[in-house]
Amino acid sequence: MADVITFGEAMIRLAPPNFRRLEQTQSLDLQIGGAELNTAVGVARLGHTSSWVSRLTDNPLGRLIANRGREAGVDTSHIVWTKDDRVGLYFLEFGAAPRASSVLYDRKNSAIAAITPGMVDWKTVFTGAKWFHVTGIAPALSSTAAAATREAMIAAKAAGLITSMDLNYRVKLWTPAEAGACLSELMHWTDYLITTEEDIERVFGIKGADYEEAAKKTAEHFPLKAVAITLRENPLVWKNTWTGMVWQQGKTLRTRTYEVEIVDRLGAGDSFAAGFIHGVLTGDLQKGLDWGVGTSAIKHSIPGDFAWVTRDEVESLLKGGGLRISR
Repeated sequence: MADVITFGEAMIRLAPPNFRRLEQTQSLDLQIGGAELNTAVGVARLGHTSSWVSRLTDNPLGRLIANRGREAGVDTSHIVWTKDDRVGLYFLEFGAAPRASSVLYDRKNSAIAAITPGMVDWKTVFTGAKWFHVTGIAPALSSTAAAATREAMIAAKAAGLITSMDLNYRVKLWTPAEAGACLSELMHWTDYLITTEEDIERVFGIKGADYEEAAKKTAEHFPLKAVAITLRENPLVWKNTWTGMVWQQGKTLRTRTYEVEIVDRLGAGDSFAAGFIHGVLTGDLQKGLDWGVGTSAIKHSIPGDFAWVTRDEVESLLKGGGLRISR
């Protein structure tokens, strides 16, 4: 029994060290990453119990992924294991201005792409839980994964859980039209949408004069409680400004803007979701926004997809903690 349930794919991440390109590297650094598992880790690090649901191949690579999730404090007892299919991989090249970082996926026919409705006992999974989180990546993996995501969302609402979705549009997985058709339906079982202004336009075709109007139009178009938008300005690959906002019932909530020196930006949006969930569960929407942006600001400084943050350091940052060495 866990407070927060997430559902989706996790992959093995392989990256050349020292800014090398894949074509020139002789070694690869191994990490584990996947949006929903990343969020489950962040939630656990902030003091809640979390469980990640997925389908994995029962081989050393699948067990490696599950082991890393458990190491970070996430319950993996609801994983559907199979002897078939494969584990997905992705390769990450770290860039530096003017060369952007880039990702090469090798995830076709992964185990979770073959998940179907009925494989997961959602009634058991959701027993005693408070929140269900998913992203737009899971339903993009296959038509059956989309059907399983729909099944999970309906079951979560029937069980009385709060639900959230990070839109997370991936152009390499499906077209805007395909994403729009699928994710528009899933909005009917979503309480909180986490997204970017760009993804709102690409997926739903909703445009606004600015991000605030885009959030307002989205919240009015779908039966959502609120829309949270993360805001990034990236004049350089390794130095960005980072903040967010929430629109709810005619009111805009704002929070601090952070200058972040980026060690690894992958998983930043997922750590925002984790902090947002923590803040709403323990306070209100403003706390959710504050903790979402604060948690993800710190995540930028941590290698790997997982947010190896502590609750105390996020709290210190929110109180205005400085950059003097901690002794």
